Amino acid sequence: MKRREFLTVTAAAGAAALTGCGQQNGAGQAPDGAPAVLRKKRTLKMVTSWPKNFPGLGMSAERVAQRINDITDGAITVKVYAAGELVGAFEAFDAVSSGTADLAHHADYYQQGKSKAFPFFTSVPFGLTAEELAAWIYFDGGQPLWDELYARFNAKPLLACATGTQMGGWYRREIKSLEDFKGLKVRMPGLGGEVMRRLGAAVVALPGGDIFTALQQGAIDGAEWVGPWNDLAFGFHKVAKHYYYPGFHEPGAALALAINLSVWNDLSDGERKLFEDIANRECLYSLCEYKVRNAEAQQTLLKEHGVSAKPFPDDVIRELGRVSGEVLEEIGRADDLTHRVYESFKAARAKYMTYAAISDEAFIMARRKVLGGEG
Repeated sequence: MKRREFLTVTAAAGAAALTGCGQQNGAGQAPDGAPAVLRKKRTLKMVTSWPKNFPGLGMSAERVAQRINDITDGAITVKVYAAGELVGAFEAFDAVSSGTADLAHHADYYQQGKSKAFPFFTSVPFGLTAEELAAWIYFDGGQPLWDELYARFNAKPLLACATGTQMGGWYRREIKSLEDFKGLKVRMPGLGGEVMRRLGAAVVALPGGDIFTALQQGAIDGAEWVGPWNDLAFGFHKVAKHYYYPGFHEPGAALALAINLSVWNDLSDGERKLFEDIANRECLYSLCEYKVRNAEAQQTLLKEHGVSAKPFPDDVIRELGRVSGEVLEEIGRADDLTHRVYESFKAARAKYMTYAAISDEAFIMARRKVLGGEG
């Protein structure tokens, strides 16, 4: 939609919504003859859980804000605050819920203390890939459940970023067996952290910006973050030499755009559609960007820094899987809403796995047989 078309559409859909919330300033006649109210500017505050201008996650939030600014021709201006500028990394959702901020770009599993249902909308151990998670949310019952969850906290969720399958993390010493997790101090959020606890690790909650220093100083023995692109940006290879895969805990992590419910309800139908379309576009855009940048960063880590990623041992993977299933089953009985989220999620996973066996997985295995590891 062109910017001037947007202004005309929102006028017809309900121009008064443009003056409904947030800071307003300035007025004037729209260049295309639209009512003057359409030239009143609303400034929305977006808080994030990411360091300022951080590759991938941080810039994803910036893109969402910039697209809203551009497409509305400044009728809606979004001001982005990095973690720590307005609220802390783990406080972004609370700021939106309370109305301190209008929008948040964050990870839902940071809120699992509020409801056990939250992690399913970011990523859970041995859960859904990024494409599968989006399919569940968009087409298979996930969004209505997500809306119901967020409404309890005065917010509206949109899927707004995807990182793809993550790595298993960086460790200061090798993981050769399950015994190596005993007493290990590791940074791992979400339900993956609970799995680690049950294997004997001491799990530490840290925002991304604090991980390097904690590893460097020995406050933690291991940490997961995202993948090669973001891991290289933080320089984890300088302080931890053992890089593991797969990211059992985050097979397809997604990030949410949380919108204060009063702000969302004050938007016109056209403006809501605009927000949805921008979030949808960013989800695909960020996933594709991560695919390219992770592949490039992997080569940099390998060729310039001598890092060689290694798989977790088979017996470790099997136990991680067993304990993960145990954790998800327990979480799924936490309360009625979480149970419904879990049952919907589990049914979707079973459905997608059946098809993936003869589609994605079969093709990838065939391609490797034909082309080898390098392609």
